Amino acid sequence: MATDPTIRPHQSDTEPLLPPPLPCYSEVPDSYLLIPSYPILCLRLRRRPRRNLCLTSCSFCFVSLLSSLLFLLLVFSLFLLLWPSDPAIHVTRLHLKHLHISPPPRASFDLTLTLNLNVRNPDFFALDYTSVVSSVSYRGRYLGSVHSAGGRVAARGESNLEAELRLNSVKIVDELVYLIEDLTKGSVPFDTVTEVEGSLGLIFADIPVKGNISCSLNVNPKTRSIVRQDCYPE
Repeated sequence: MATDPTIRPHQSDTEPLLPPPLPCYSEVPDSYLLIPSYPILCLRLRRRPRRNLCLTSCSFCFVSLLSSLLFLLLVFSLFLLLWPSDPAIHVTRLHLKHLHISPPPRASFDLTLTLNLNVRNPDFFALDYTSVVSSVSYRGRYLGSVHSAGGRVAARGESNLEAELRLNSVKIVDELVYLIEDLTKGSVPFDTVTEVEGSLGLIFADIPVKGNISCSLNVNPKTRSIVRQDCYPE
């Protein structure tokens, strides 16, 4: 049967049977874009590379090690600077006052020798020396010694001392052959050793110090004068 085009369908035939679903307001449709009314600052955090962390740690260790070494060097320098040193002794003058040599068979000496000494204290503490001992020998044989009174040398200061050595009738029978030879040459050798003993008064203790000086001299028995002298500290 043919349909009449003039006939329109009923409205109920075109409407859906079920009502459309209600819109969900918890979700924003894709067609809408929310723009905030306040500015947003986005910060991007960058991780520091491990290499930089290793370099920083190594630099800190190097600086710490260098500081420790400098501190130890400073302490060691102060230790060497303040550690007590022995006094320096110099012979400023040797004077032969009297010399008499008895020929064989008696073979003895009468000798008076004066030594002028300069004692220098290189330390930062005062030096109290208790005694000054001067001894003389002939060809390795000890003849005698003399003791002088003590004194005091200021810190980093100097002091002049005088020691007089007197020997009376000292026999040298064992060296008789050498004595005859020396008298023939006109030059008799002597050796002197001067020793200064004392102590440095530190804050916590007294530290003993000692200084020695040796002199070799040749004496003319006729003129009683010193022909040659050579002094050196020990």
